[in-house]
This record gives sequence, C-alpha cells and structure tokens, in this order.
Amino acid sequence: MATPRVFLTRRWPAAVERHLAARFDLTRNEPDTPLDNEALAAALRSFDAVCPTVTDRLTAELLEAGSGNVKIIANYGVEVSHIDLAACERLGIVVTNTPEVLTESTADIAITLMLMTARRAGEGERRVRAHAWQGWGPTWLLGTELTGKTLGLIGFGRIGRATARKAHHGFGMRVVYHARHPASPQEAAPTGASRCESLEELLGRADFVSLHCPGGPATRHLIDARRLAQMKPSAFLINTARGEVVDEAALAAALGNRVIAGAGLDVYEHEPLLSEALLTLENVVLLPHLGSATQETRSAMGMRVADNLERFFSGLEPGDRVA
Repeated sequence: MATPRVFLTRRWPAAVERHLAARFDLTRNEPDTPLDNEALAAALRSFDAVCPTVTDRLTAELLEAGSGNVKIIANYGVEVSHIDLAACERLGIVVTNTPEVLTESTADIAITLMLMTARRAGEGERRVRAHAWQGWGPTWLLGTELTGKTLGLIGFGRIGRATARKAHHGFGMRVVYHARHPASPQEAAPTGASRCESLEELLGRADFVSLHCPGGPATRHLIDARRLAQMKPSAFLINTARGEVVDEAALAAALGNRVIAGAGLDVYEHEPLLSEALLTLENVVLLPHLGSATQETRSAMGMRVADNLERFFSGLEPGDRVA
C-alpha cells in the first residue's frame, strides 16, 4: 500500500511536523499563509488527508469541487463549524477534530480577558506606551474586581467548566450557566454552578458573561442588541468561542453607548478583519485568537491529529471522529 499523502494547510509545531513526516508522505503549506478556495479544492483533489485549521472554510460547494481523492479531513482544532459535515458525510469523507487538549489554555485566555477588561489593563498599557501616564492617582483608571462577582457561562462544556473552576477557586466567583442540557452533579459540584433556565435570566444576573457555545447557524449572532440590553450596565462580555456568536456592530454600539461596561474578544466573525468601530473603543480588549496558543497545547493538538490519521489509515476507527 502506498504511503498516504497528507497536506497541512498551515505550518504546525516542528516536532509534530517531524512526527507526521516520519509516518506519511507529508506536504506543508510552506508560506504559512491562508489558502484561497482554489488551493483548498486542489488539495482535496490531490491528497488522501487534508488537515485544515479554523480559518479554512470548507463549504459544500468547495468540498464537491475538490472531491475525488481525499478520504479524511483531520481538523487541527476542536470546533468544526467551518466544515460542512453533511456534505462530508454525503461524499464519504471522514472528519475528526482535537477535543480535550486545548481546554486549559483556552480557559486561561477567558480569565485573561476578564482581568484585562475589568482592570482596564489594555487601556492602561496603551497610555504608558503613548507616554500619557503622569503617575499614580487615587481615581485614575479605576476598574472592577473579579472577586465575589457572578460569572455567567453560555455553554458548559469542557472549556466552560475549566473557566468556571479557575474563576471560582481563584477569585471566589459565583458561577451560573445556561446550556441546552443540565450538567451532571459531578460536573457542577466542583464550582457550585447553578443552571439558569433561560438565557435572559443568566444575562440579567451575571457580572461577566463568558461565551463557550459552538458556532454554526443556531448560534450566529446569539448575542445581539436585544441580548446586550438584557445585561447589567456594569457587566462585561467575554468571547473565546466563535466570532459569529456576537453581532459585532451591535456590540460596538453597546460599548460606545455604555449599555455594558466592556468586552474582551479573542475571536471575530471575519477574522483577521476587525470591526473598525471596535478598534476605536477603549473599553474593549482585542486579542489575536490566542486561545490555544501555547507550545504545549498546539503540539498536543497536532499529536491528536497524528493519532487520528494513524488509526484511520490502519483501518481503525479514529478516536475523535465527528462525521
């Protein structure tokens, strides 16, 4: 049997690339820049396995245009809303992801954004770099403490629960959540998390609203102008989930009009393009999609992909199959 041909749409950590190259006929996107649809379709036609990232949008049209050779799409990441899973099933293409390994690092970024927004850290650093800091003052850049506040989680999966644990045990925060299904006692007990029956109830109670729900049509613009108005004027919105969950125009308006106190974003609807309105606001922290960006996590993600590929091409069921 010929060695399976594997294509990486972006460069991965060197140790992972070496591991894959020792087992497969590996081709990498050497320039490490996002591929256009034509290049993605060509990869689907040419390789046995294509390993995309969250920035590679594999629509039904693109998958159909590139079908004929690819047997497995081994996604580098846990979220797969950028891949048309129904089209993959129709075309007989297996899809895998990389759950569990990025839980802690993404939860860390959620906590980072909570601290930065509440304590106005981004605004403060910009003042220092602009030589606009004139020294300590009793009322200058007053922020908000996390300790004792209520954290509201929209979605209570692995990352949401990890964020809850860090917030509850690190800052004594009360935790509420809204999800389609109640958490088990074992999942809720470590943080004393209680379930809000409605999203409106959570938005009205939380001092910090942190998004941990999947992307896709069902959650697109879940947080819109109406939902932002249901939050406390003193509350902060945190998004480490998917950019399309938030209506960015509505968020910019809410921040500008002080409907809510602030926001911290690590993901965007059209990234790397950002809303110009958001860029002009001081009460929003904007990070460049750093959720899983640690050496440990990105390597673990790659090794999870490698394991899925090795199992698939050995005739076994991949451990992380989603389609």
